[in-house]
Amino acid sequence: GGPMPLMGRQPQLVQHMQEVGQQIMEAAAGSPPKAIVILSAHWETDPIEITSSPNPSMLYDYYGFPPETYEYEYPAPGSPQLAQTIQTALKQEGITSKLNPDRGFDHGVFVPLMIMFPHANIPVVCVSIHKSLDAKINMSIGAALGNALRDDDILLIGSGYTFHNMRAIFNPSHDTVQASNDFNTWLRDTIMSSSDDDKLGKLSKWDTLGPGARLCHPREEHLLPLLMVAAAAGPDAKAEVILDTTTTSNTSCANSNGGNNDDGKKDRLSPDAHAATGYMFHH
Repeated sequence: GGPMPLMGRQPQLVQHMQEVGQQIMEAAAGSPPKAIVILSAHWETDPIEITSSPNPSMLYDYYGFPPETYEYEYPAPGSPQLAQTIQTALKQEGITSKLNPDRGFDHGVFVPLMIMFPHANIPVVCVSIHKSLDAKINMSIGAALGNALRDDDILLIGSGYTFHNMRAIFNPSHDTVQASNDFNTWLRDTIMSSSDDDKLGKLSKWDTLGPGARLCHPREEHLLPLLMVAAAAGPDAKAEVILDTTTTSNTSCANSNGGNNDDGKKDRLSPDAHAATGYMFHH
């Protein structure tokens, strides 16, 4: 969480994000996307807001970390023109939004981008998630973004996480690990189903259909970016699993089942034991 991937604290996550960045570049034959539009779990507004500065600032929206973590820079340009295009597209779908020339890159933006696209030479526009946290409202925003951007060689990123229960992260138990596996398995199966015409409808009901859903997401702001990107891609998009820790989390649960270790002390689950999955959508 926070800036820890940049601090060398989450090397496997960093490696994953680096590989995803390389995969995106390879799929485009080495040509970077024309721009990046990113939905961050750390920006909620009503109405929707869109960054419109040509040179966005940095927003260090975390607390209690070493001084050097407040000196990170990601000098990617913004794109006022793209921001206006997005606002127009949302208006055509009846979605109210406004341009925000003052909002900078929060850590849900600059942390992954510093790892995935370290040269900071691709224009970046950030779009907030709707403060209601209503899945259908936010997915309609995602669908509008997809309709506007799909054919323009623009990369849409949902920056969140598929398990975000901070109490459980700091105090993991076998019940919370199992819930993370159950929910992420349901999420993966739903997204990857090629025969389900109502997958987006099912995703919009994640909290009632997904086992362990509310334990994994007491508050859903970290899940919504994924749902919005899925809606942007549409039901006919090809989905690809690019991260899946359900197997390793099951292993952690099996290897650390509340017994005693060699010192006679209770085994302690790692905060990383909780399952997470990540996806890429393309046509």
